[in-house]
Amino acid sequence: MNNSSRRNFLLHTSIAAATTSLGIGCSTTYRTNQITNHRPVIISTWSFGKPANELALQTLQDGGSALDAVEQGIRLVESSGNSSVGLSGNPNAAGVPQLDACIMNGPGHRAGSVAGIEGVVHPITAARLVMEKTPHVMLVGRGARWFSEQQGLKTNDNAEDKKRYESWLKKQKQNSLNKEINSDNHDTVTLIVIDKNGDIAGGCSTSGLSGKIPGRVGDSPIIGSGLYVDNEVGAAGATGLGENVMRYCASYQVVENMRQGMSPTKACAEAIKRIARIDPLGMNLGINFIAINKRGEFGAAGTQANFPYSITTKDFSEVRKGKALSAAYQKEGGNEK
Repeated sequence: MNNSSRRNFLLHTSIAAATTSLGIGCSTTYRTNQITNHRPVIISTWSFGKPANELALQTLQDGGSALDAVEQGIRLVESSGNSSVGLSGNPNAAGVPQLDACIMNGPGHRAGSVAGIEGVVHPITAARLVMEKTPHVMLVGRGARWFSEQQGLKTNDNAEDKKRYESWLKKQKQNSLNKEINSDNHDTVTLIVIDKNGDIAGGCSTSGLSGKIPGRVGDSPIIGSGLYVDNEVGAAGATGLGENVMRYCASYQVVENMRQGMSPTKACAEAIKRIARIDPLGMNLGINFIAINKRGEFGAAGTQANFPYSITTKDFSEVRKGKALSAAYQKEGGNEK
């Protein structure tokens, strides 16, 4: 081989290697969960998150911000008849749906949340208004409803709810509170968006644990537990049994793992493993996480073998399975009718 031919061979070999490493023209690029330079990217929990992702993408394409996209996507789930999100969600022990939601915006590191709110059709919008219209991060219970009404949000009449509480309280004089938790009776929509500029926003909304003691609040509205966004690093969110998430500030842990260089999937898995090493339940925790980093790489992991999550870009929208850390199976409660 003469010098000219050798130079051409080395040049073509180098180009081919670079092309392969970038995934150009490679149909398996998306399957590696690395879609850098294909922003925006939207990730959410469960298969019922897919329509929400697609609406979030449309919101971005129509000129909305990442925060707008998060809100609109979650509003869709809240009004979809889902049995784990919104006023259609399974009620508390008194027969009243109590809702939790939070939202967080990477730019400015701002957040808002509502907890134990009743009769408000779109708690995710209430959470955003807490962030934008008050000096606070969280409002709860009657105060959260009052604030929502003052902001003109759609609410339902709560006269029947008052009757349900009165009836429930009478029964509690004869019966002790049920301390058993059915880990199948909950789900959360957590949705995270990274826009074309690399700015990140996320949100959560849930009706919480079915049959919970009135006033119970899970991880979903707690910043750092159900959701955490760091615009320099990425974001993570949770779904599952909230008590097992909030005791460890688990979504914050996932983001910090990514800060240390872990991929989103590994960051989720390592946070779960760390919790399992400490917790008496071990891997029997009923918790799952999604994550996305600043580069647009995404992933998910959970203690259940069948945890689905939804991922959407301008090129595709699909449901995938998170990395399973146990063989446990849990039904997707939000799909119950």
